[in-house]
Amino acid sequence: MKDVVLWTGAGQIGMAIARRIGFGKKIIIGDKNLENARATTKIINKAGFDAVPVETDISSKESILNFIAEGQKYGEITDFINAAGVSPSQATIEVILKVDLYGTAVLLEEVGKVIAPGGVGVTISSQSGHRMPQLGTEIDEQLATTPTEELLNLEVLKPENIQDTLHAYQLAKRCNVKRVMYESIRWGEKKARINSISPGIIVTPLAIDEFNGPRGEFYKNMFAKCPAGRPGTADEVANVAELLMMPHGAFITGSDFLIDGGATASYFYGPLKPEE
Repeated sequence: MKDVVLWTGAGQIGMAIARRIGFGKKIIIGDKNLENARATTKIINKAGFDAVPVETDISSKESILNFIAEGQKYGEITDFINAAGVSPSQATIEVILKVDLYGTAVLLEEVGKVIAPGGVGVTISSQSGHRMPQLGTEIDEQLATTPTEELLNLEVLKPENIQDTLHAYQLAKRCNVKRVMYESIRWGEKKARINSISPGIIVTPLAIDEFNGPRGEFYKNMFAKCPAGRPGTADEVANVAELLMMPHGAFITGSDFLIDGGATASYFYGPLKPEE
């Protein structure tokens, strides 16, 4: 039996993190597209890791439970990486809420039930959650604490109250951060830790979809006018994830880390600030 890493979303960010913390462990790679999971498994196993692919749709609680059960066949769940999600140009409002918001909430809850003592997890959120107006204490608490199966019934999350797919995405990512804070209390009861990372523009296939989508010029302008003057890389996200998931980060839990080259700062106080 081995320590087990549960990893959802077989993309570049998840892979970069798994390569930092997955050595000597069994890695379970869950992705809605099984061929994508298989291709990623092949790459990482050729680099000396021990991974298996599992078809996993995080919008389905049943699929999530099957994914966790697959991991438990190999040993204790010690590590969790959630890098699954869809972007505003890839999906409808309803799908974004079901995958990015509900799916993440279910993962945090269900993995938290089985995480081993001393275990640790990270979930990938987004700078988008930092860019929308404050929602207020009441809505923040609803997003943090509402039972998972009731989340999508919240007034703030009803499709008629959501402007467009970007607004849905922002709400989902705000919810991710609040949910991590809430779940960190439950994880802490098991001597385990959970944090979120909110990347800015990171060059991945998902980001390239955005560059070529209806908001492409907006995103290109964003990284051009942020203090870093460039997009980031998956390995730069993994640098922070490695800190959070290794003993050096033992005092960090329930937190969110914004990694965006200063784009959010520029949005509020610099050249990216929207005109009144």
